[in-house]
Amino acid sequence: MKHLFGTLCLLAALPAGAMAQTRPNPLTDADFRQHSEAEVKLGQLLFWDAELSGNRNISCGTCHHPRFGTGDGVSLSLGEGGIGLGPERKPDPANLPEQRIPRNAPGLFNLGILDLRTIFHDGRIEADPARPSGLRTPLEDEMVVGFASLLSAQSMFPVLSPDEMAGHYQENEISKAVRQGRLTGPDGAWEAIAARIQAIPAYQEMFEAAYPAIKAGEPIHFTDISNAIAAFITVEWRADGSVYDGWLRGDAELPPLAAEGAALFYGEAGCSACHSGPLLTDQAFHAMGAPQLGPGKAERFEAHQRDIGRKRVTNRTEDAYAFRTPSLRNVLATAPYGHAGGHSDLRAFVIDHATPVAALEAYQPQAILPAFDPAKPDWAVMQSGEERAAIAANVRGPSRTLQAAETDAILAFLGTLTDQAAIDGRMGIPLTVPSGLPIDR
Repeated sequence: MKHLFGTLCLLAALPAGAMAQTRPNPLTDADFRQHSEAEVKLGQLLFWDAELSGNRNISCGTCHHPRFGTGDGVSLSLGEGGIGLGPERKPDPANLPEQRIPRNAPGLFNLGILDLRTIFHDGRIEADPARPSGLRTPLEDEMVVGFASLLSAQSMFPVLSPDEMAGHYQENEISKAVRQGRLTGPDGAWEAIAARIQAIPAYQEMFEAAYPAIKAGEPIHFTDISNAIAAFITVEWRADGSVYDGWLRGDAELPPLAAEGAALFYGEAGCSACHSGPLLTDQAFHAMGAPQLGPGKAERFEAHQRDIGRKRVTNRTEDAYAFRTPSLRNVLATAPYGHAGGHSDLRAFVIDHATPVAALEAYQPQAILPAFDPAKPDWAVMQSGEERAAIAANVRGPSRTLQAAETDAILAFLGTLTDQAAIDGRMGIPLTVPSGLPIDR
């Protein structure tokens, strides 16, 4: 209580406008891409339609579900070869997964913002005006053009992943094309998915309504599909209606404990050094020592299970074990936390995040993992003193032990970032999709 009183006195003693100088500008319509109703409705159906997956058994919504804060409520997902949703998802005995997805499924809030510069935990897709596509991606200059946004480009890649949506080799025409390296061009995996969609009359009509060029006789391309999905995500999970947003606009005050948390967040705790701007992310990459588990980001032929994060993209030593700063929007609803979902409890994550090296050494598993017997043990990295030491050696940033009262205050502030309307979604899950396939509810 003494600390709380002292912090509130500090707030009162700040010069007029000092706290306002640390606050980002509030979000407005001008910060987001605008889309037609026809495009958004089309994107909604595509987002929930398993027709986009190789075996027609997984949609985007399977791992990005409103019931789980637009994630899936587990540390590492079971994609292809799984049955069910969230923590209840389990391997299909008739089509067993080969491995868990190596990284935690991120939330989708405010990804329609115009200032989106990087995406994915390692930023392997980022804006680059110097390239023909306007993007830097793993495909380099072979990347197709026609994306309306960085968010649109993001959806091009899960459909190519054997463990996420494509399926495994020889299971379907999409997975075969991926295995053979045929991704782009008329006989590539993306165009094969687009052909599936174009063969469904209801989709053909909706694409013609949303995109006049298609009505003029142009074929549907996967870039059109990804543009529509991005439009839906932009509208469905726009989050700017929280108490925090009211505070930014000057329409609301933070509750007292949350105000103390804001003072710490934007002050001596240093959280806003990385969690900056209205999205509460600098969209940059930092090595913060988050626990690693699962198969790691490795090729099938590699024996190790480590995930060196941003270094896989840049090959720079200084980027080892660095990951993109996550947005904190609706953070109370998006557990588990960390790039591999190593923490199921937000309080524990905040405490450990403040003293990452010590926390890494003392870490005890608290992940949420669907029952599965993977070929690569889930905890191989954390059980290796050498691997832990490599992660710890690359941590960059201050270390500060949080007192219990400080943690309470920061958690209260994070609670003000909750926008329930955005969590629920504005359009919801459709009753049916044009393919007629089942919808994950």
